[in-house]
Amino acid sequence: MPNPFSPVDVAGRQLANRIVMAPMTRSRAYGPGATPTDLMAAYYSQRASAGLIVTEGIQPSPVGQGYPDTPGLHTPEQVSAWREVTGAVHRAGGVIFAQLMHTGRIGHPSLLPDGLVPVAPSPVAAKGQVFTHQGPQDFVTPRELDADGIARTVADFADAARNAIAAGFDGVEIHGANGYLIHQFLAPNTNHRTDEWGGDAAGRVRFGLAVAEAVAAAIGGHRTGFRVSPGNPYNDIAEQDPADVQRTYTALLTGLGALDLAYLHVIGGPDQELTARLRAAWPGAFVLNPFTHPQSTGPDALALVEDGSADLIAFGALFLANPDLPARLAAQGPYNTPDPATFYGGDHRGYTDYPSLAPRDAAAVSSG
Repeated sequence: MPNPFSPVDVAGRQLANRIVMAPMTRSRAYGPGATPTDLMAAYYSQRASAGLIVTEGIQPSPVGQGYPDTPGLHTPEQVSAWREVTGAVHRAGGVIFAQLMHTGRIGHPSLLPDGLVPVAPSPVAAKGQVFTHQGPQDFVTPRELDADGIARTVADFADAARNAIAAGFDGVEIHGANGYLIHQFLAPNTNHRTDEWGGDAAGRVRFGLAVAEAVAAAIGGHRTGFRVSPGNPYNDIAEQDPADVQRTYTALLTGLGALDLAYLHVIGGPDQELTARLRAAWPGAFVLNPFTHPQSTGPDALALVEDGSADLIAFGALFLANPDLPARLAAQGPYNTPDPATFYGGDHRGYTDYPSLAPRDAAAVSSG
């Protein structure tokens, strides 16, 4: 029976445990030009006891930004600033991957420079609003990517991956989930294309596979992860036909599996059988962010490692509020309570001021 606190080999890299810090947008990249800050370096290094840290979503290009104060990896200044973060994590003994997130149609022109507008596979606006510095704004109709735009976007992901390695990251995770650009290509309600990038499942997975192939070619498959969320309706995605979902994600995983990636990161949904099928179909390390709605992932999720449902478990809000989460899980608590009012934006409060276990408690955990 696998032990969630035991080391695990992921694509030739030894991780200290099977507990992953999930990517979480925090909107605190207050440095000039969407650069990370010293506060962000402190935040991530506090959580270096994770087997793997996956950062908040980082835009691979200016047009990929969908929220205020999120960081990028497309300028020399951003690369330099991220080195401070990765250096702090490595000095604390951690492993950190950069999540590359192009938000596609989820965003607003007021968040973008030089008159840019959000892009997407098809000119279909999402329902709802996005928060901006001017307050909530309706989503706009995005510009449809043409063939040149698709090629440029794929290249942007590869360039950002190279920048991530130059910035000291151990690898990258490609965000293909939660209704952002790659997911928009996968879903039939957001991809109305009739060319080779749309139509049937084989066409709709083509963009995600092209991104993964380009990134793996740039930095190596062993330094590349990929995240999916089949059937997740977040950001006005509709994947409602179970048969089509099965075809789409089977085709996607078949293509990704040939690239020898570091891992697949699945955000589980209510269809537990689908998650199990994805687990069975994936040839490498399987990271699971289990379906626990309406609660966030809790300590009982570790049983999914023990029973073989996953190789690693990703924790979001619980890791946000407990910088020493592996020690607390081993001790079976206690746990700090997350403060949702400080999730997005703000200063150190609700960010770097969550307490760790007292030294005597931590020593008791480490000794047995």
